[in-house]
This record gives sequence, C-alpha cells and structure tokens, in this order.
Amino acid sequence: MDSSDSSDAVYTVPLMRSDPLSFLGTELDSLRAQGLYRSLRILEDRQQATSHFDGRSVVNLSSNNYLGLTTHPKLVERALAATKELGVGSGSVRSIAGTMAIHMELERRLAAFKKTEAVVVFQSGFAANAGTVSAILTKDDVIISDELNHASIIDGCRLSKAAIKVFPHKDADAARKILKELPAAQRKLLITDGVFSMDGDLGAVPELCALAEEFGCIMMVDDAHASGVFGKNGRGTIDHFNMHGRVDIQVGTLSKAMGALGGYVAGSKTLIEFLYHRARPFLFSTSHPPSVAATCLAALDVLEQEPQIIETLWDNTRFFKSGLAKLGFNTGLSQSPITPVIAGEGSRAMQLSDRLFAEGVFAQGIAFPTVARDRARVRTIVTAAHTKGELQFALDKFSKVGKEIGLI
Repeated sequence: MDSSDSSDAVYTVPLMRSDPLSFLGTELDSLRAQGLYRSLRILEDRQQATSHFDGRSVVNLSSNNYLGLTTHPKLVERALAATKELGVGSGSVRSIAGTMAIHMELERRLAAFKKTEAVVVFQSGFAANAGTVSAILTKDDVIISDELNHASIIDGCRLSKAAIKVFPHKDADAARKILKELPAAQRKLLITDGVFSMDGDLGAVPELCALAEEFGCIMMVDDAHASGVFGKNGRGTIDHFNMHGRVDIQVGTLSKAMGALGGYVAGSKTLIEFLYHRARPFLFSTSHPPSVAATCLAALDVLEQEPQIIETLWDNTRFFKSGLAKLGFNTGLSQSPITPVIAGEGSRAMQLSDRLFAEGVFAQGIAFPTVARDRARVRTIVTAAHTKGELQFALDKFSKVGKEIGLI
C-alpha cells in the first residue's frame, strides 16, 4: 500500500488563503506568556485514586469520582450485561425511536430516589441545566441567580433570553432586594447551586426556598456536586436541608459520584412532560447507550445498599481538610469533598499544580475566567477510594511544594 493511503497518515489542508483563525494562535500565545496554558493530562488506565497520567503514577485529586464507582464491580457487570443484551447504542433521539425500556426504568428509579413525581434524563448535567432553563422561560421572564452558579446555568439563562439579575454569592438579603423591585405578576426563576463546584461550599438553599415561596418564584437547585455526597444515601442538598416539596426543579448528575455519564431533572410530572416536548438537548441528542443506563441503575443500588461508602468519603474528606489546615493552606470556605488550595495569581496556581504533579500528586490548576483573577487555585477532590496512606502522601507533597514556592 502506498504510504499516502495509510490510515495513520496525517492529511494537511493546503493553505490557499490567509488563515481567518490566526487570532486564536495569538490568544494561545498570550496564555503561554501568562503561564496559564495547559496541555491535557492523558489518563492511561482506569480512573482510580492512584492512576497513570502522562506516563506518571500519581495520587489523583482531580477526579469527580467521589465514591470510586467508575470501577465498582457491580457497575462494570451491569454495563457488560446490558451491552450483550441490548447492543452498544439506542440508535435515535428519545422523542423518535431512542426511548428504551431501560431509560424509563432509570427515570422511575431516580424519581423514587429523589422523592419527586418524575425525572427526565439528559446526556449531561450541562445539557440538563441549559436545556431546562432555556425551555421553561421566555424573554418576558426574569432569572435571579447566584453570582457563582455553574456555567451551564449561565448559558441556559442566556439562551432563554429572560432578564438576568445576579446577587452576590449566597446573599439571600441581596436576592430579596432584587425580588422586591420586580413586578409581582412577572414569572421569576430563583436558582442556585447546591454545592459550588470551585469553592466546595453549600448554597443558601433554605433561605432561597423561603424567598421563592414569599415571592412566588420557581425554585431551582443544581445539585450536581451534591449527588451521591450529601443527604441520606446521597440524595443531595434538598434532602440534607430537608427541603423536599419546596424545590420545583432539581438537577442531578450521573457523571460524578454515580460513576457514569449524564444528568437529570427531577420535579413534577407536568414539568417532565413539558421537557419531553420542549427541552432541545432531549429532542436533538441521541439517548444514552443501554450500558450507561444500566450502569446508573447499578450505581443507585450501591447508594441504597452500601451507604458506608459515603461515610468513607466523608472520613477521608475530614482527614485531608484537617491536614491542609494544619499545614497553613488557604482552603476558603469549603463544606464538601471539593477543597480548593488558593494560591492567588493564576501563574502561581499553575506552578503549584505542575510541581505537585512532578512529585506524584495530580491537583489541577484553576484560573481566570473559571475563578476570579486573584483567587486562582488548585482544586482537590477526595474520594472514598483513597487510602489514608495516599492522602498522607499527598499532604506531604503539598507541604514540600508549598514551602518551596513560598505559599506556606
């Protein structure tokens, strides 16, 4: 075979005109100059507490795999069995020919788990947030949103074309002032994260629920980072705060503590039936492969039958947080297994991340625009799968590197 016919050959498009995307290279050069350019870390084996990234064995503190379920035998077995029985894909979007019995079973199980009337499953948590907000609101409505809400909420707000009012982080009094100035008859959506993904603190869920009831708002909580972590058997912040029946729209994830892929919206039957008809990600994306749905069902079984795994997560979390505090790191106001180690400027956070990786600890650097310019950090997440030995190893490396770069 001629080398030009090889499937491994790289085809280069001849440039017949000036590159209209050349400005992107300039932007990348700017990131490099600021010390903010990042190459993707490549995982070479399973997503575990200690994994191989870029040819190096590292204690993995960058995964959302809170409960270690990505490799749980029950999940693996169910995925394999579903693939053998039902094939590798659904072949269609849900609204045409892609709704399988296993999808409906998963939605029924999730609704019972979340103590709501119904659930709709989306292809991702991002799609669940963006698709729901943009579907239920119009340009005549208004959204009152915490300033640190997830990007998927922000994008959904923009797509809805509703007016957006932002209140300072967790400041229910400021939210009240906004609500008092709005017409009583205007449709309002009050929205917060249950757990904030960069700082690890809990949203002001009880206070905002009270405001929603007082001012007649739709109350929505994105519980992605609380799913499998907070509440009885990992039911989330609504269960943690005993807010059942007071939150109209709950968003959860199947991609983090559940170990698989996807997101979901829990609420009334009317809400879910409306989303079946109007949520664009649901209407225009192929549904989950049966193996993914089966995996999520197995994850629910683990949450309900093995609650000790969540206790292990929290025991590890307390151990690691205490260790970082004793070393003198600034970990913000975290109340969850997400623990930021705040370094300040972006270049310093990236230096901390790179030095830790060289020492055998993977803690990804996070900088602007994901967080404020002066609040760059490495973001750590402890899992139930970590051993105390792995966590102590990580703490020892944080101590060494923190001293070397003058952070502690």
